[in-house]
Amino acid sequence: MGFKTSIGGQAVIEGIAMKGPRLTCLAMRSPSGDIQTEISDTEKNPLKNIPILRGVAAMYLSLKSGYSYIMRSTDVAFPDGEEDDKFDRWLKEHFGEKTNQAIGVFAAVLAGFLSVALFVLLPTVITGLLAKVLPIENIKTLIEGILKVIIFLSYLFLVSRMKDIKRVFMYHGAEHKSIFCFEAGEELTVENVRKMGRFHPRCGTSFLFITVLISIIVFSFVPWTSTLMRVLYKLLCLPVIMGLSYECIKYAGRHDNILSRIMSAPGLWVQRLTVFEPDDEMIEVAIAALKAVIPEDLSEAEL
Repeated sequence: MGFKTSIGGQAVIEGIAMKGPRLTCLAMRSPSGDIQTEISDTEKNPLKNIPILRGVAAMYLSLKSGYSYIMRSTDVAFPDGEEDDKFDRWLKEHFGEKTNQAIGVFAAVLAGFLSVALFVLLPTVITGLLAKVLPIENIKTLIEGILKVIIFLSYLFLVSRMKDIKRVFMYHGAEHKSIFCFEAGEELTVENVRKMGRFHPRCGTSFLFITVLISIIVFSFVPWTSTLMRVLYKLLCLPVIMGLSYECIKYAGRHDNILSRIMSAPGLWVQRLTVFEPDDEMIEVAIAALKAVIPEDLSEAEL
């Protein structure tokens, strides 16, 4: 066989959430050593047929559902944790059965705010302050872009040094390897998956880094009348940048040519900070998650 698939996943605490065209499977390694799977219908992107806008919607859905998967995997990995605190009770009282959905929406908004603060506001504010004491007026955009890349890479490097996060990144590697094995048309076994590469062009890390690079290009055309106005302009441009980044990742994942390789190269390099080699038990979890979402009609899984 051998084809490009739309199936993708997300590493969570001791597990992987794999999203197929119809079903999504959250597979987790429980403290007892068993693989626990939870299957649900895949949440559809209402704007999937509209270029640019579908990328914005996909980013929101990814943040919302991703947080829910992480919370659920944490419950499984740490079953003795404190679950019924005052905040949990307040959510249950106000949202009832929609508690997880409310948490997901809140998490998506919070994650978006923190991302904007760290990668949009901070480089601009620092550059604006430097411009007051240094003669950099003609190269402010360049310095802002360099700071943005430095902050992004430093953040990933520091996070990857954390023990628990490192295990998540190992599951990230298992997810990539299992998808490569499926795309290669080989049987999903630990031996076959282990020999696959771990850097995938459709990785979320690649999406984030391409977003950073595209933002640098787009913002080079945005006027810098003042630091405040530049921040406002950048916020207005964010949906367009996310949409363009999504289209780039989609193109790179679907094609194998010089252009797609050039587009994929920076993201593949950065994945060295977020995609680590998994052990066999992690690969078993990835296989369980992937097998659960592969449709009977494989054409449905084509990218």
